[in-house]
Amino acid sequence: MYSQTTGTITVSVTPHFIEEQSAPDQNHYVWAYHVTISNEGTETVQLLNRYWQITDANGHVEEVRGPGVVGEQPVLEPDASYEYTSGAPLATPSGIMVGSYEMVTRDGERFEVAIPAFSLDSPYEQMQVN
Repeated sequence: MYSQTTGTITVSVTPHFIEEQSAPDQNHYVWAYHVTISNEGTETVQLLNRYWQITDANGHVEEVRGPGVVGEQPVLEPDASYEYTSGAPLATPSGIMVGSYEMVTRDGERFEVAIPAFSLDSPYEQMQVN
């Protein structure tokens, strides 16, 4: 699991390679990633927008921006968490994702929350220790 805290918001991500949706002979590799967003503060916040930067093993970068996550803009009360699972396909057997969420307080103050960088590794990638 990968985890990062910005202010009072902690984002944790667990990626998982999806063998049954991948087709290595066609350069198609798929991962699911499970995200938990925890509000450890005393103020209610809402997730408005997401930003992802997805980089494959060839250095190709794709940016994804949009409202909410999985069709929702969740409200997190103090000491509450929100969880969701989504996915990402790549044309290479490994890559990395990183991003941020735009949040807003009830008073209308907007702020960015970091999503930790996490590795997308498949069993088709030969691991190297540097």
